[in-house]
Amino acid sequence: MNPTEKALWFVESHLPEAVTLDDVAQSSGVSRFHVTRAFGAATGRSVMGYMRARRLSEAARRLAGGAPDILSVALDAGYNSHEAFTRAFRDQFGTTPELVRAQGSTKTLDLVEPILMDQSFLANLEPPRFETSRPFLIAGLGERYSCETSAAIPMQWQRFGPFIGNIPGETGDVAYGVCVNGDDAGNFDYIAGVEVSDFSDLPREFSRVRIPAQKYAVFSHREHISTIRRTVNTIWNKWLPASGHEAADAPEFERYGPEFDPRSGNGGLEIWIPIKS
Repeated sequence: MNPTEKALWFVESHLPEAVTLDDVAQSSGVSRFHVTRAFGAATGRSVMGYMRARRLSEAARRLAGGAPDILSVALDAGYNSHEAFTRAFRDQFGTTPELVRAQGSTKTLDLVEPILMDQSFLANLEPPRFETSRPFLIAGLGERYSCETSAAIPMQWQRFGPFIGNIPGETGDVAYGVCVNGDDAGNFDYIAGVEVSDFSDLPREFSRVRIPAQKYAVFSHREHISTIRRTVNTIWNKWLPASGHEAADAPEFERYGPEFDPRSGNGGLEIWIPIKS
């Protein structure tokens, strides 16, 4: 079983319990950082967001079945008050526990069912090369994403495109997509940017990130950009667990060289995964 499969099994078999991300990571045999990235790459959801949605979905079924005590349902779903449960329930389904119980049905709710893993990985993932990056500076447009909203990243690149070639201090002809500031909920900052010599005179709306010296496993993605998620999933859920290497909690990034054509999505790119020395 890969880390995401182990995480899914653990979550589904411990739904009523007070489970933390540390518990899920330990059951998967990898770090919190690794399981967060692997789970997001494989499922498009965060680990704890999936657990929350599954608990609320099962709670909704109990309520629709006529559960007499909403507080008991709330406690079983991991909430210590009726009010906290109601807020989470409304955020998830757009309605209240009381209304679902009164209607006796979940037909109007978008319930989250257990995820069945797609076992398909890339059969021909190229072995990576290993590099220690020099420290460098990236500046560009940044956005905060969750696993569920990251499909909007191509639009971010579209907004950034007109800036390329006109950024103060810009160096080289390479663009970078940098993931930083990930949290336990699977949220992260993504900066579409370029290398700059310094951070002075940049547009006010630009984000800035310092890439430290760091050891990386560097993978080539030669197919169309639209298939990058499958490559990332293969790296995090197949290659890395079997490699003997451990992921480092450091910036990871995509490197787009001059051969990449942003208009067609062809030309290939590199995926730089931080690993511990």
